[in-house]
Order: sequence, then structure tokens, then C-alpha cells
Amino acid sequence: MLSERMLSTVVRECTKSYLSLKPVPDTETRMPPPKPGQPYMLYMHVPFCERLCPYCSFNRFPFAEDRARPYFANLRKEMLMLKELGYDFDSVYIGGGTPTIMLDELCETIDLARDTFSIKEVSSETNPNHLIPSYLEKLKGRVQRLSVGVQSFDDGLLKQMDRYDKYGCGQEILERIQEASPYFTSMNADMIFNFPAQTEDILISDIERVIESGASQTTFYPLMASPSVEKSLARTVGKVDYKREQRFYEIICELLTGELPGVEIGGAGTDAADGAPAVGKHGERGLFEHGSAWTFNRRQVSPATTRQAESADVANDASEPRVMIDEYVVDYEEYPAIGSGGITYLGENLYVNTFSVRDYNAAIESGRMSMMGKTAFSKHNRMRYRFMMQLFGLRLDKRQFKRDFGCSVEAGLPAEMAFMTAAGAFATNTADELTLTPKGRYLMVVMMRQFFIGVNNLRDQARAALTGEERELIFG
Repeated sequence: MLSERMLSTVVRECTKSYLSLKPVPDTETRMPPPKPGQPYMLYMHVPFCERLCPYCSFNRFPFAEDRARPYFANLRKEMLMLKELGYDFDSVYIGGGTPTIMLDELCETIDLARDTFSIKEVSSETNPNHLIPSYLEKLKGRVQRLSVGVQSFDDGLLKQMDRYDKYGCGQEILERIQEASPYFTSMNADMIFNFPAQTEDILISDIERVIESGASQTTFYPLMASPSVEKSLARTVGKVDYKREQRFYEIICELLTGELPGVEIGGAGTDAADGAPAVGKHGERGLFEHGSAWTFNRRQVSPATTRQAESADVANDASEPRVMIDEYVVDYEEYPAIGSGGITYLGENLYVNTFSVRDYNAAIESGRMSMMGKTAFSKHNRMRYRFMMQLFGLRLDKRQFKRDFGCSVEAGLPAEMAFMTAAGAFATNTADELTLTPKGRYLMVVMMRQFFIGVNNLRDQARAALTGEERELIFG
């Protein structure tokens, strides 16, 4: 649709202007200290994988034990540097790469985080081949939310992605998730939609299998063709066609939540999944509800209403767990990131850690942190960032916006508000809040897709500095 194309173009051009790295001065050896009263989440990056997937733009290297063990030790040292700076955290997100690739090292790192900070919840990513009893028993109690990279249950797509031999067929992955789900407060199935070879029938089958898996949460990301992976994507899975993205998103929302977005989004009142099993009938509550524009929570897992209302009792009450999502930036606008390839956002600055594991280890062992590049956000861009992240999380707090920026969202972002209003994106627009229509949720998917492509371009700038063996491992 026209609004999708316009939005994609605008966000793409905006991210080019403000996601551009400049070197960190030699005098800047540590991150800025925390602000009193500001809540922070800790992000840790583990950049090792058994094999590299063609669509992934994150910092990742082929696994080797002699490279990984020193890295985990330095990750723990860097964590203690944050403690020295005065940081405390109630939440940790461990991404990759494959965080569970060395389970003993991961468990030691989580245990240190719990001993050092006021941690209530740990979220970690993993791959399907690690959903085995010996791993699950060690993760139980240490990790509250496990996010498993499934991408698709379709064997043909898994073979295209070079995941079939690594992680098993779709049925094996389904059975492993079913076995693993009871070990965690939240089990998330990470899915990707809009693969070139993915048909509507394949997508519908994937949705049915997510429901059958017993996962308490699922995230359906649109395939993102950033420049660094365009060639490998085209070679392995084909060229991405964004014209189908909206239709696929409608199918996902209808079958998971029971909503019928076709009238508002696509202009057609037809069944989004004609002939498909009735996972969510029109007018009926579906089995899932939106946690963000592309995250869906199973309805019997109800999140605490707000972070402000959350208490230790709520956080520890198994009957009322707070639902964590991959886009931790929704709950925590500012966050330090440790590890090679981590991206930090503090105040008006975004920092990128070196993508070289060798340079990362050298920095930490010399008592420095590993930031190699930074970019500063203007007040206007910080307002845009808040607008995007809170609406992606389904609600923008207009009173908080005015307190933090000294102006209303209408005065601070007139063009953005005019566009979204004209596009029919807002379900409510009151003095207190903005919320989204189904069309608005899809526009946020478009906006976040383009933003993350911009972030991947930022990663490419950092990755370009790799030399020698490390460059050969990634680019060779």
C-alpha cells in the first residue's frame, strides 16, 4: 500500500542520517554512569554459532572453544565494570549468536549476574538442538524466558536456510519445544515470515504448529533484507518481495488473535486464511493477544499491567508473570550492552562495541570497555525513537512524552502525527495516550523493519573494521 512504501522510504532515509558511526575518543574508556532512578536492563552478546545463517546480520563467528572460553571470562569482567560504575539491573537479556553454545560458561555468567545485581528475570536465546534434557535442567530456574530460533517448521524452508541438518526437521523441532515449554515461565518461538518461497499455506501451517507446540509466546518477524545479507539471501532463499508482507501479517494476526484486519488494512472483507482451520474465527477471541506489533502472547499468560505497578510479589508470582519480549527496548528505553557487537543506548548516545573478539578481549583485559563507535541523537531524533518504540509496544504515553521532552507529541512530531492520523493508525488519541488500529500495528511493523535494517547497516560499519583471520571467517 502507498502508506507502507512512503513510510519505508522515510524511515530508511532518516536512519541513514542518524545511524552513522563516529570513532569513540581514546579518553572514553567506560560507559557513562547511570542516572539516579532510571531503570536499566542489561544486554549481553554471545557471538558464537555452530554455523552462520544467511539472513543474520548480528555479530557472529563460527564457534571454537579456544575463542569462546576467554570471551565468556571477559564478559563477566565487563559486567563487574558496570557494577563499579553504579549500575543495577532487574532484567538481563542474553542474545547472539547462540548464548547456550557453552552451557557451563553461560550458567556461570548468569549466576554472577544474579549475585551482583537485583536480577528478577533472565531471558536467553537458543537454538532447537539445545532443547534437550541436560541443557533444560541447567537452565531451569536460571532462565525465566527462553527464546528459540525456529524461523519456520517447513522442511523445505529449513533446508533453504541451512537449518535442516543442523537442527532437525520441523516435527522434531515441534516436539522439542513441547518438551521444553514446562521448564520456563515463558517459552518464545521465534518465527520469520515473508520468505520468497513461503506460500500462504506454508505460513498457515507454521502458525498451526506454533499453537500446537505449547509455546506461551511467539514472535513473527518480517524477513529483513539489509545490504549485508541481500546477496546471501538471494542466493539461498531468493529475493525478498515486500508486496506480500501485509497479506502475510494479516493472516498471522487473524489466526493467532481472531481479529480480522482485512477491512481496515487491505480493504477487502474476505477471509485472510480461506479454507484454513479456524484457529481464530471472526469476532471470537483468539488463543493469543498482541504483546507488541509482532509479538503474540498466549492469553492464559497475562502480563502485569504496567512496569510502574509491578512489584517484587507480582514478578515472583507464577500466576501473574510479566511477559518479556525480544524487543526489550519497549520496556527499557536505555540499556548498556556488554560483549563484542553489543549496542548500548544511554542518554543521547548510542555506542557500538567492537565486532572483533580479539580486540574485545584485549580491551577488557586492559581495564577498558570495548566501545569502538558512537552516534549522538538530537532531541528530535530522540522524540522519534520514543514515538516508534512506545507505539511498537502498542501504547504511547503522551503525558510522559511531554514531561521528558517539554512539548506535546503533536508539537514535537507534527509530520509523524499527521501521517499516522491520515493513515488511520490510531485507535485512541486522547490527552493521555495513543493506541493503534490493526492498520497502525502493521505500519509499526514496517517502521521497525526499516529501523532494524538501519541498525544492521550500523553493524556493517562496525564489521567492516575486522581484519586478518576474523575478517576471513566472516567475509571469506
